[in-house]
Amino acid sequence: MTAEFFEFEADFVDSLRCIPMQVRYKLDTCGIKLKLSDWHQMNTLERANLVKLPCAKETEIQFYQDYLQKLILERTGTPVSKLPIEPHPPWIDTATVPPSIQEKAQAIGVTITLQQWEILTPLQRFALIKLSRSGHENNNFPKAMAEFQLM
Repeated sequence: MTAEFFEFEADFVDSLRCIPMQVRYKLDTCGIKLKLSDWHQMNTLERANLVKLPCAKETEIQFYQDYLQKLILERTGTPVSKLPIEPHPPWIDTATVPPSIQEKAQAIGVTITLQQWEILTPLQRFALIKLSRSGHENNNFPKAMAEFQLM
């Protein structure tokens, strides 16, 4: 997977001051919860490595997890928090548009069809799921919807 940044992330991608969606996708894939404060403990090269490193195949996932655990322990002196790894993540499921996304979309006057959902990439679906969660700063949800040509 090549480095893929979204336009709605443009204000922080150059500095990597926030955790980009593709890294958040990899974190969910390898079952690690990374706090923004931990991210800020890393230097630019380490953050860039987390963007570039593959995390799709079993061996890549294990390497990514090990690399990140070691890095966080070195930087913070604290082990990483683990997350349960979803065996069937909703961003891989092209047959169902998650209710949280439909609700968020309807709140801005849009309905997402199953056909639209199917043609999104797993990373795009992941981003919409993350941006539609309650308690999340959601000003990027409409931007992502527009970027993914759903409006």
